[in-house]
Amino acid sequence: MADASYPTELLYHPEHDWARIDDGTAVFGITWFAQDALGEVVFFDPPEVGSTVTAGESYAEVESVKAVSDVVAPLSGEIIEVNLGLGDTPENINNDPYGDGWMVKVKLSDSSETDGLLDAGAYEATLS
Repeated sequence: MADASYPTELLYHPEHDWARIDDGTAVFGITWFAQDALGEVVFFDPPEVGSTVTAGESYAEVESVKAVSDVVAPLSGEIIEVNLGLGDTPENINNDPYGDGWMVKVKLSDSSETDGLLDAGAYEATLS
């Protein structure tokens, strides 16, 4: 399992999801805190490419040995890619939540929504 970390180049949703923004698209995943709380992830149920996601609403499910949990979209847009590798190796969500454990790539529909997300310091402050 990865060590606790919250990369400063990411933006964070209070529901323990992160977004890496790059020129109108974003990569989404769950934070170290979320994967740690879930425990060993055994299954990722992704959305369909082409479907739309809405900030603050569930777009996928992650199943761990403890529970099934919704994954919340930090921003709105259209799914343009899904990390299909998680089908074979869902444990990457635990081992590398900010790298190989990414979940989806999204073409953003409203880039101003990023104003509602937290930077790493503000997110970490919500955890204490």
